[in-house]
Amino acid sequence: MTSVTVLGLGPMGHALASALSSQHPTTVWSRTPGRADDLDAEVADTAPLAIAASPLVVVCVRDQEVTRAVLDPAFLPGRTVLSFSGGTPEEARDLAAWVRSHRGEYVDGVVVATPEAIGTAEAAFYLSGPKAAVEQHAPTLLALGENLQHLGEDPGRGAALDAALQDMLWTSMSGVVHMLALARAEGLSIGQVAEQATALLGFFPDFVGALAEQVATASYPGDLGTLDSTAGVMDHVLRTIRANDLDDAVLSASREQVQRAIDAGHGDDGFGRLADTLSTVVRR
Repeated sequence: MTSVTVLGLGPMGHALASALSSQHPTTVWSRTPGRADDLDAEVADTAPLAIAASPLVVVCVRDQEVTRAVLDPAFLPGRTVLSFSGGTPEEARDLAAWVRSHRGEYVDGVVVATPEAIGTAEAAFYLSGPKAAVEQHAPTLLALGENLQHLGEDPGRGAALDAALQDMLWTSMSGVVHMLALARAEGLSIGQVAEQATALLGFFPDFVGALAEQVATASYPGDLGTLDSTAGVMDHVLRTIRANDLDDAVLSASREQVQRAIDAGHGDDGFGRLADTLSTVVRR
């Protein structure tokens, strides 16, 4: 049975170590003492000793800078580093090059799950880097969950996917919080607004699909609503926001993006046109 090492025992790192140690000999290391007390794993006194214990080293720390700091180059030859630490695509590529320069293999990983879901069918893992390394360690990694997807040889691809999804998530979450603040300011029932918002979002998967089709084909029909009509809706929402003395920065920024597209002659196009106008080079 192949052994595995986990560096970093925050909530996610601990969950990864717990799932892996349930099926494989596992060595762990954490800067914070006591975090491995409830794990069925060997606890290494230092990161280098933990790395030396296994051919697969899973890292889950704050970011890629810390990841590099805890990886001792002397112990990297012949080992595969799988980092779930997060970062930018370019940081992942730089770290991969650094690991390779020390005769190791690097795979960048993205977890789409809460710590509680690790080890279940609900957890999804996106891996990017050498396919051979992913296939070699897949039998070990299946302890984390069966939904393992290899995105390609480019080690930055997972981070790119993560950034895109997180972009949507946190922009949306900002909208939810702003919606609730506006509802409270207008004296509406927060519970009722949340219920209506949940029902409204039932269309969202279809809308994402429609926008993806527009952007993929660079065709932006306005049959689901034009940018001219969208601008009008945004304007009256902004007037309501300002009348309640609420911060209008997020929606104002979106309204400016819409206006740039309209000014470029795209008022009759659909919302997907903004994907082009967000670029420094405007497509016409």
